Amino acid sequence: EVTTFSEANYEGVRLPHDDPVVVTFLVELFTMKRVLIDSGSSADILYKQAFDQLRILADQLKPVKTPLVGFAGKTIHPLGSINLSVVAGTAPCQTQVEMT
Repeated sequence: EVTTFSEANYEGVRLPHDDPVVVTFLVELFTMKRVLIDSGSSADILYKQAFDQLRILADQLKPVKTPLVGFAGKTIHPLGSINLSVVAGTAPCQTQVEMT
């Protein structure tokens, strides 16, 4: 899905900029605030606390064998993966996608 911004969105922004984009999504009918958009990342990550609040149990996750390596070089082993319904935007400019 393509996300675009108009000139109105740049009001007060000094260009060029490299600020992070933080948005709010509806994930499985729960509002998830402060979602960081990182266009350079190849992984969509939720912390365990988010899974707990979404009431997703560990046995619903599919095993993942590939570890993740953070910016500091620390290796983390994911608890698993799951497909979730994500809604972005507000009607009439809204899209719903399934994300892993």
